[in-house]
Amino acid sequence: MTQPPSPQQQPEQRPPQPTDPVDHPPAEAVKTSRAGRNLPAAIASGVGLGAAIILSLVIWKPAFMLIVVAAVLVAVWEMHRGLQARGIDLPQEPLMLGGSIMVVVAFLGGRDDGPDALITATAVTALVTMLWLLRRGVEGYVQNATASVFTLIYIPFLGSFVALLLAEDGSDGVKGIVTFVVITVASDIGGYVAGVLFGKHPMAPVISPKKSWEGFAGSALACVAAGVLLVVLLLGSDWWIGVLLGLIAVVMATLGDLCESVMKRDLGIKDMSQIIPGHGGLMDRLDSLLATIAPIWLVLHYLVF
Repeated sequence: MTQPPSPQQQPEQRPPQPTDPVDHPPAEAVKTSRAGRNLPAAIASGVGLGAAIILSLVIWKPAFMLIVVAAVLVAVWEMHRGLQARGIDLPQEPLMLGGSIMVVVAFLGGRDDGPDALITATAVTALVTMLWLLRRGVEGYVQNATASVFTLIYIPFLGSFVALLLAEDGSDGVKGIVTFVVITVASDIGGYVAGVLFGKHPMAPVISPKKSWEGFAGSALACVAAGVLLVVLLLGSDWWIGVLLGLIAVVMATLGDLCESVMKRDLGIKDMSQIIPGHGGLMDRLDSLLATIAPIWLVLHYLVF
């Protein structure tokens, strides 16, 4: 039978050394809100982006176009990164170059010629992208070409409506951009606050578990209120147009957010990237903006300006 070691045979106990591994308790997770965001980082990022937009609009209108072009480039990069999770390889070069040209020609074409210039640039970019993909051969051509045209419409084409809005005559363009951004942001803020405080009934639990009908109601109230105030006080037009803008914005912003959530779930990713602290990827913030800009431009272009 094995005898227990004598006290003299016991291994010498020594105090822990600085270089010894230490069992640390799990680090405290970054505090997040009920909606799943790092709220301080999200607020800081949002304020910074808002300040950049305001300064560019106040100082020099074309500077805002540089921000739009930069957003298009980053968004295309994020889509390329996200789609790679499913083996889809976007040709970034023609999409980024063509997307930048689409934004620029839409702005330079002005109120009258901008829409036609945008349509032409979009068609040319789509054709060039498909021809570019021929260099890779047959394997995966249909998949990559389809995803490329989808990305082209979803990001640069819709994003170029921002340029069309800014190209309105005189100060109307700047006022239109302010109206568009504030109404869309009001949807996000109203939905966030109402969802955190009152959210109990999920709107689409399979797609976006945190989105609730109470949050949607908060978004609707915030959008309509912002729309009426902006249309009456800033644009000097009829109040009912503000109600129309608010209702359009809340529906399109919500659908845009749900569509992006569906894409991420299908791709098996949480965020498109982590480029914006507290928000995730740029596409995670652009989803509602891209969905609302075209109908808002239509309403303002034909009913206000």
